[in-house]
Amino acid sequence: MADERLSFKEMCARFDVTPRTLRYYEYIELLSPTKDGRARFYGPREVARMTLILRARRFGFSLEEIRQWLLIYDEQGSEAQMAALVQMADRQLGVLSEQRDQLDSSIEELRSLRDAASAGKI
Repeated sequence: MADERLSFKEMCARFDVTPRTLRYYEYIELLSPTKDGRARFYGPREVARMTLILRARRFGFSLEEIRQWLLIYDEQGSEAQMAALVQMADRQLGVLSEQRDQLDSSIEELRSLRDAASAGKI
């Protein structure tokens, strides 16, 4: 498995992303596949990076934040990268908590409106 290389199509299938997404991640230098003519191949490093990218996107981080975070590993190593992750996570937890509060408020307001409409009190 350490020598495993995925083709462009296999990479899209493994991570359930569109070819356009994968090409864009390459364009903004989140991924750097090896090339053999026009064919692209993704090794374990790129597979690991893609896993991190998609996880970070799910948590709401921007592509630029992810790119900068991945650069920290390349330039300063894993200890600096983990310190940056703690800072990023603390900030994003605040953002997500605020979004949750706003969503809870909207849900409660909609429930009240629905209940009033159901009771003919609007």
